[in-house]
Amino acid sequence: MSKNDRPWSPYIAGGVSGILAVISVLVAGKYLGASTTFVRAVGMTEKALSPILVETPYFQKYTLAVDWQFMFLVGIVLGAFIASRTDRSFRLQAVPDMWKERFGNAWPPRAVMSFLGGMIAIYGARLAGGCPSGHGLSGIAQMSVSGFIAAVCFFLGGIVMAHCVYKRR
Repeated sequence: MSKNDRPWSPYIAGGVSGILAVISVLVAGKYLGASTTFVRAVGMTEKALSPILVETPYFQKYTLAVDWQFMFLVGIVLGAFIASRTDRSFRLQAVPDMWKERFGNAWPPRAVMSFLGGMIAIYGARLAGGCPSGHGLSGIAQMSVSGFIAAVCFFLGGIVMAHCVYKRR
């Protein structure tokens, strides 16, 4: 395995995330977060299709426009793509290898589970008033007790899910 074939160090990626959080506050005066962008994207779509749908108290508290947070998410997707290309791990596949090993090769169940998982995640983020990056990264950066509690819960949830998904390995 050559140097370029190894994945990025989680320590370096975490350090870069921390530096980005500090730069975001210094330059834009904004803490990192992502879940509100999904609300804005849905609101912008609904406004284009049927403006009456966004005339609710829920959407009135959000500016329905592309903002710094929207571009932050675009940067996450672009950065993930660049990282996967530089470490040569990028592949297009309907069903990941791990899923095939555990549940079989059919892509429709994978698509349904991905959609349901995304729905649960965004519902939880909106219910909690923010996502892991908002509560975890930004909360810890502010030395917020709720940020530390949220981060511990994210790690515990990740450990439980990793055990459920990877238990055969």
